[in-house]
Amino acid sequence: MKFNSIEDTYTLNNGVKIPIIGFGTWQTPDGDVAKHAVESALNAGYRHIDTAAAYGNEESVGEGIKRSGVNRHDLFITTKLWNADHGYKLTKEAIDRSLQKLKVDYLDLYLIHWPNPASIRDHWVEANAESWRAMEEAVQAGKIRAIGVSNFRKHHLDELLKTAEIKPAVNQIMLNPSDLQSEVVKTNNDLGLLSEAYSPLGTGGLLENEVVNEIANEVEKSPAQVLIRWSLKHGFLPLPKSVHDKYITANIDVFDFDLNNEQMEKLDGLHGVSGLATDPDKANF
Repeated sequence: MKFNSIEDTYTLNNGVKIPIIGFGTWQTPDGDVAKHAVESALNAGYRHIDTAAAYGNEESVGEGIKRSGVNRHDLFITTKLWNADHGYKLTKEAIDRSLQKLKVDYLDLYLIHWPNPASIRDHWVEANAESWRAMEEAVQAGKIRAIGVSNFRKHHLDELLKTAEIKPAVNQIMLNPSDLQSEVVKTNNDLGLLSEAYSPLGTGGLLENEVVNEIANEVEKSPAQVLIRWSLKHGFLPLPKSVHDKYITANIDVFDFDLNNEQMEKLDGLHGVSGLATDPDKANF
């Protein structure tokens, strides 16, 4: 897949265009750090910001967006439904709360963060269906442009699709050379869902990897840039996170080099070196 600049987009299954790299804010501390990181990212050229109610930083993300001065309509903003808010009524309230905290009148993408929270493990199918109904109504009301899921496996998607009137557009999952999640990605592709890659750098664990650094030296780029390019080559949408201006800028300087087949195969062979995705049916939250 050939991309030439940070302004390039994927087209979701409902026709909405989404910038090919998003700025992740997981583990970005609320307050001045988050405000500055988001403002810095937008000044560097990002137009896609990813947050979540669970990150506890939506207000600061919203303030960083405001400070940047970038027109809201030039941005793509994603947030997510947390585990405590599954169900029709709670989801409606959660959507409005996120809109208020982010200080925006619509969201570009809203995701169910986890399919099977511990607190609703005995009725997760019904709870997801009810949350989805509330999300569909928010789409119809103009509050959300696209809806999707995160951390869903095939059986979760199969159950959701039994009652969904609007098809999910995205499945945001942990994706990096340490866990390609091939079965989930195949399901996403078969269903027409874009695979978004959170932790594209292996939460930093891949940056010291010998193979990654060897390839970085070959292409004269940083390990992070190699990993982001790897993600794009696979047709994923990476969501790199940083709070340092130089890394924020460097993470989108990935369009002046390529990875060859041999390099891609070496990276694909790093399964498990920096951990694997959490099993959503066994997570204790």
